[in-house]
Amino acid sequence: MRDQRHADDEGDRADPKPRRRRLRAALRWLPDAVVVLLVVAAGANLQFDLGERWFGATPAHEPAKVLPPAGLHLAASAVAPPVATSSAGAPIDPAAVRAAIAPYVGAGDLGRHVDVAVSDLASGSVVYRSGAGPVTPASTTKLLTTTAALEALGPTTRFRTTVRRSGDRIVLVGGGDPFLATDRSTAKGLYPARATLDDLATRTATALSGQGMTTVHLSYDASLFTGPPVSPDWPATYLPDNVVPPISALWTDEGQDAHGRYVADPPQAAATAFAAALARHGVTVRGPVAAAVSAPTDTEIAAVESAPLGEIVERTLAVSDNNAAEVIGHQVGLAVRHDGSFAGGTAAVMEVLQKLGVDTTGSTVYDGSGLSRRDRLTPQTLLDVLRVAAAADHPGLRSVITGLPVAGFVGSLQERFDDAPAAARGRVRAKTGTLTGVSGLAGIATDLDGNRMAFVVIADRIAVPKTLAARHALDLIAGALGACRCGSTS
Repeated sequence: MRDQRHADDEGDRADPKPRRRRLRAALRWLPDAVVVLLVVAAGANLQFDLGERWFGATPAHEPAKVLPPAGLHLAASAVAPPVATSSAGAPIDPAAVRAAIAPYVGAGDLGRHVDVAVSDLASGSVVYRSGAGPVTPASTTKLLTTTAALEALGPTTRFRTTVRRSGDRIVLVGGGDPFLATDRSTAKGLYPARATLDDLATRTATALSGQGMTTVHLSYDASLFTGPPVSPDWPATYLPDNVVPPISALWTDEGQDAHGRYVADPPQAAATAFAAALARHGVTVRGPVAAAVSAPTDTEIAAVESAPLGEIVERTLAVSDNNAAEVIGHQVGLAVRHDGSFAGGTAAVMEVLQKLGVDTTGSTVYDGSGLSRRDRLTPQTLLDVLRVAAAADHPGLRSVITGLPVAGFVGSLQERFDDAPAAARGRVRAKTGTLTGVSGLAGIATDLDGNRMAFVVIADRIAVPKTLAARHALDLIAGALGACRCGSTS
């Protein structure tokens, strides 16, 4: 009996083990079952509006009808005071404008040739003019390039960098993205968001893997842009002095290496970086990486897209990006004249502006950035560009205005206007223009009466030792417009 009871005891102790295993197995399925139940419940609620049927109004659908908890009494909120009073402005008084800026226009630090023009932004009527003849515009030229680009291409246009395949050869094809980055580390924190070669390599590796390929030959195609990569109207020192890179439809990080120096061959450097990115994603590149032109029969297998052109324009104007401006100018040439070159781009820019009603008489440009000392613009051309870009009937050009640096706050004006009238800070938005011996501003000032004025003030014969003093004088002129009460009292 003892032996039998002992056997029974052993059996009793053995029986719980399978039960515990079955319980653990059931518990393992419990989270999945709960998820399935929640999904089914959510689907039922979406299909049959069960929440609304069972509980009445819901915060998501009718927040205003959701009653507060019982016992909670909410006091009616008071009307918030306006942050700033609105002003419709008044007709601009030319005498008031003259009185505001005349004390600064004749500053000796500005040199022997100073052009100043102010107009009513809405009507284009000129209310002040001093100086004569066209001026060397420097980077205010970017206002023309970006306005023409938005008109010709549209603010939502994106530029695509693609990979095309034929057999075991793939081609990296540049689409003229001015802000294409090597990887996310070089693009981190930048506006606008950048497409990267690393993302393109990821997509390419995925596409190749789906076709059973892990080894390829790589070429690159930068043939979208034509003509010389360096403007013949730039000083020969620009390249060796690291002022600008060769302009290309294919580059990364605007043609810079890891040390911030411009490389001699941006497309080759981009393709080399792409080969390294492919290797990190499991694709081996065999043989040399060389230039080629992708055939129409090649198949696109991967692509990345730039930010919208409107955002590219904002960034280009805010920081006065010469490289981006040149790429944008080439894109205008392609869109209007099928000629992505310096000559094609500048001709197309002027053509588009003329169709917009901009008076280009007496104005000539040789590049998209204003780096050429041969560029000449009349103040009237710049005033007209600002007027058109700000006009309500041209909403697609709005990025030109929103991209203008703000006096004392943003972009190339962030650290300026410190000694200008305090009231002008935030009321003046302007594109800067700077070359050795040249300094200028072209933008919009909103005075204390709410009047919006376009203005141009450029000095192009500044003695080099007077450079900073001249810049300060320009700030005083623009600041006086923002701080004045230039509306007519009659």
